[in-house]
Amino acid sequence: MSNTRLQECLLNRQLVWDGFKQLLPISLFVTVFGVAFGLAATQAGLESSSILMMSAWVFAGSSQFAALELWGAHVAVIPLMITVFAINARHLLMGATLYPWIKHLPPAKRYGVMCLVSDANWAMSMQAFNRGEPGLGLVLGGGFALWLFWMIGTWLGMAFGSAIQDPRSLGLDMVMGCFMLSMVIGGEKNGRIVVIWILAACSSLLAYRYLPENTHVIVGALAGGILGAVWMEKNHEH
Repeated sequence: MSNTRLQECLLNRQLVWDGFKQLLPISLFVTVFGVAFGLAATQAGLESSSILMMSAWVFAGSSQFAALELWGAHVAVIPLMITVFAINARHLLMGATLYPWIKHLPPAKRYGVMCLVSDANWAMSMQAFNRGEPGLGLVLGGGFALWLFWMIGTWLGMAFGSAIQDPRSLGLDMVMGCFMLSMVIGGEKNGRIVVIWILAACSSLLAYRYLPENTHVIVGALAGGILGAVWMEKNHEH
């Protein structure tokens, strides 16, 4: 099969639309966190345009909330960059695990797809790949659904966010964690995947115990990502 034909099989409009629809349910919960962020950012004194640009370009709820904690009259840029990198370091692992499927795409499409990778669409795409089904539609279409509802939630939070000031009190902070756990438990359980997750978990726990705050995220992602990149399966391409 030619590379062009292979790319069409991996990613086309129908697959992207299907991915968008499959991620709609979890996207509704993302809206709630967008509301919380929009409200928190407004209370922190950010202008509306800055809030919307942060959600549009960063598209990472946890690191955006962390950035608000460091926001003030004088923003400490270096600590802010380190904190955001630490929280988002898990994307190193995500990129390594997706590489066997995105490497066939042209660079522009490859990095465009990766811009929309988040926990939920990455987990669902990996499940699809492990079943031998196309998964890039879930990454791109599902990622766009998550991004769109995150933006809608951010705007609603700026305008009407006082209705949900503390999503944790409603247990909404556990939704994404439970979703991710269900994806891991329901995913493929071959020896390679198990070893990668064990190494990432053990490395992260050791770093959490002995290294500075937030470095456990970087260490766990690097350990799992490097092993996943080095230990590649030979039968990924369909």
